[in-house]
Amino acid sequence: MVERLRQLARQALKRYGLDETAAIDLLSHSENTMFRIAAKTGERWVLRVHRPDYHSPNAIRSELAWMAALNAAGIATPRVVSGINGDALQELQSPDLGLRRVSLFDWICGSCPDESRLEPSMRELGMLSARMHAQARAWDRPSFFERPVWDFAGILGPDAHWGPWDRSADLSASQTALLRTVTQRIDARLRAYGRDTGRFGLIHADQRLANLLIDGDTFHILDFDDCGLGWFLHDLAAALSFIEHKPECPRLIAQWLDGYGQHGALSPQEIAEIPTFIMQRRLQLLAWRASHAETELAQSLKSDWVDATADMGRDYLARMG
Repeated sequence: MVERLRQLARQALKRYGLDETAAIDLLSHSENTMFRIAAKTGERWVLRVHRPDYHSPNAIRSELAWMAALNAAGIATPRVVSGINGDALQELQSPDLGLRRVSLFDWICGSCPDESRLEPSMRELGMLSARMHAQARAWDRPSFFERPVWDFAGILGPDAHWGPWDRSADLSASQTALLRTVTQRIDARLRAYGRDTGRFGLIHADQRLANLLIDGDTFHILDFDDCGLGWFLHDLAAALSFIEHKPECPRLIAQWLDGYGQHGALSPQEIAEIPTFIMQRRLQLLAWRASHAETELAQSLKSDWVDATADMGRDYLARMG
């Protein structure tokens, strides 16, 4: 499969006016496939081959348009490169792969955040989130705008984007019953919390430290594949993905909030609802674990992680029930 995708990537180079003899090296192969393109001149790019049947052309163009608008606002994202026809999204036909869509980005130098110094990185991420949320509130979206909606239905409903959370392996009957009560409580609290434009809008939706690249003093935010409409505090919850049960999380949340406060403001009611968003995200990841069971990351989440999720649910009901 990867070699066929590499052939497709080479076919795409001429769409961007790039040397068709450039080196094409695999960076990652998961939902989307990412290749590094290296020209003989030393220039580099990242070519993304989009997974089929996940986002419509307008949804992908909306993602790319937001990334360009963020860059224009001084918020660093990978710069989108348009094809020679002026379109940022290119479509190609392959005898083996059918219709596939690709997009191209300038290469970014940098490194991932130091995992031994998470607190300073979380503060930077909070500042970045506040700036992105302010830009999203002010941005005049294009007429073709189309992105997923990450509300309760889209995250934990029966037709959630990542599938039902209760199909995750290792869930006992008692844990499933407990977490069903938790989802009901989350739904009720979010209905009361509301979706006004100060709280609900365009979000990254997967703003983890793994999606940051640091180049000097510049923090680049990557991977907008899941961006869509949702509660702004979902971005905080996403920053704690997979480690929500860890004892250091209160300190990490405090750092994120401190950073956020440099460029934005949260009301006492919003801050009080943070546990709801963290619990909702954890259950969303439980659904992701089930629907992406073939991935290395999902397989690394053992039964003790599921048990910790149930423990979080029990604590959530005691605190927020």
